[in-house]
Parts: sequence; C-alpha cells; structure tokens
Amino acid sequence: MMEYIRVTHNFPPLFAPDSRILILGSMPSPKSREQAFFYGHPQNRFWPVLAAVFGEVTPQTIEEKRALALRHHIAMWDTLAACEIKGASDTSIRNPEPNDLEWLIAQTQIKAIFCTGAASHKYYKKLCQPKTGIEAVCLPSTSPANAAWSKERLIEAYRVIAEV
Repeated sequence: MMEYIRVTHNFPPLFAPDSRILILGSMPSPKSREQAFFYGHPQNRFWPVLAAVFGEVTPQTIEEKRALALRHHIAMWDTLAACEIKGASDTSIRNPEPNDLEWLIAQTQIKAIFCTGAASHKYYKKLCQPKTGIEAVCLPSTSPANAAWSKERLIEAYRVIAEV
C-alpha cells in the first residue's frame, strides 16, 4: 500500500511580465517533480490539448513547452507549495500549504485563472482566492486518470483559455 509522503514544490512558476492568464495544477506529480516542469508525465494530455487550443504543434521539449505558454501570455504554477500525498493522487492530499499566488500576480498582468482539475480548484478557492480576489475557472483534469474525458472533449473545454 502506498504511503503518504511530504512533498514540497521543487521548481519555480513559469511567467513573464506580460502574462495575462494563470493556469494552476494542484501539486506536481512525481514525474513532473523529476523533470522540474509542469505536466511531465508522458500520458498527461495537457500539452497536446493546449497546443490544439492554439492551433499549434504539440511541444516535445521543456523549452518548446515553455515557449508555447509564454507566446500566449500564459503563466503556470500550482495551487500548493507543499502537502502530504500518496503518489500522484490529488484525492489523497492532506495538510495543504498554498503557493504565494499574490506575489506571482503582482509580477504580471494576470486577469484570469484556470485550475486544471477539481483538487486544484478546491484548494485555490479555500486557500488562495481570499487573498487574490480573483475567481478561478475549474477545467477538467488532463491526467490519464481522468479517462471519462476524451482528448477532443478536453480541447473543447480548454478553448475558454484562448477566448481570454
């Protein structure tokens, strides 16, 4: 049986001064922490979905992923700075500590926030929104564990990002 481990976010947010959109996960998966970059699991559909929303080729390298996000004025981080978690299971999160999103927002032009999944949204609303004052939109998770959502349905749901 998998044990709880204490996890601390181990890489910085991705942003530029002209970032207008913030996309938040909950806590990086073990694979993402290993790569020190967002949505690092090869089965996660985040990068193919985001590329499709903007009519671009799916980025393969971290540098290509970084460039895609920044080209579209997207900042990325996670709602949580630390928590106890079993593997990559968002539903197992306990003792969550939020990231300093007010600091990030002050460095940018962020006007819209999107959470990739229910856990990110739940912790954002509870721990971060009272400080940022910005309501977040909850998008479906792109994790392979969210098999109920096909890639095509995810692309339709994520199109709201391009409309901002």
